[in-house]
Amino acid sequence: QVQILESGGGLIEAGGSLTLSCSASGRLFSISAMGWHRQAPGKRRELVARIGSSGSTNYADSVKGRFTISRDNAKEMVYLQMNNLKPEDTGVYYCTLRELYWGQGTQVTVTS
Repeated sequence: QVQILESGGGLIEAGGSLTLSCSASGRLFSISAMGWHRQAPGKRRELVARIGSSGSTNYADSVKGRFTISRDNAKEMVYLQMNNLKPEDTGVYYCTLRELYWGQGTQVTVTS
């Protein structure tokens, strides 16, 4: 059984940085793509960043150059380093394994 738990969200001023962490227990982690999605109030959930089992990455255009996704297979952890945060980055951030298993989400609020 896969359990996913996010942490690291919070309230921060525009221009600041946050790092989100995600732990994903279970034997699937090292062979699975992991991703971060977010959902802003009144909007659909959207992909922010994805990292494959080999370490390949892709990002939403809106976060390229500001966010970095990484993984530590030994620790079964995925991270999202977010720099130069903007108010439009506000939302609930969800970690997902293969987009099949989802965490409960962590709130990120960026104030102007």
